[in-house]
Amino acid sequence: MITIISGSNRKNNKTLHFAKHAYEKLCLETTEEVRFLDLSTIVGNVVYENMYRDSQQPKIIQDIQNNYFIPSSKFWFFIPEYNGSYPGIVKLLLDIMSVREIKPSFNNKKACITGIASGRAGNLRGMDHLADVLNHLGIHVHPNKNPISSIFKILNSEDNSINDDAEKTIQNQIIQLLKF
Repeated sequence: MITIISGSNRKNNKTLHFAKHAYEKLCLETTEEVRFLDLSTIVGNVVYENMYRDSQQPKIIQDIQNNYFIPSSKFWFFIPEYNGSYPGIVKLLLDIMSVREIKPSFNNKKACITGIASGRAGNLRGMDHLADVLNHLGIHVHPNKNPISSIFKILNSEDNSINDDAEKTIQNQIIQLLKF
């Protein structure tokens, strides 16, 4: 199973459009089950005193871990640039999940990363930060981390479709993910 993760918990975020597009394209290219995890759907408070205790882990985090991480062999993270790195919700999710079923969730799995940014660098630094954390957890990260820059020039403002250059980037990463 492959899980695509749209790594922003902000409502109406632009990362979601790229991740959904990749999900639709990937489903056409593989017979493997592909699941889509939109972090903007996390509701409620997952930050509390005992969140790092296995037995008191937030229910929504347990559900994400059980339904998206444990059964997956590959992940594709779409990560927007927030303050020169990746969103805190992604780090928090990985941190909380690391207290329960860490090996079945992460060990010897594979991941690709696509950076999303309104600026010119496509979240290069954030992709490197995330790759370091994923490697620490035991996930093998594909060396070709793909930046998508200047997203407001790429996204059609009327229907949020993407241009041909971004389409090629996503299609190339699909090929890399499936061969990885």
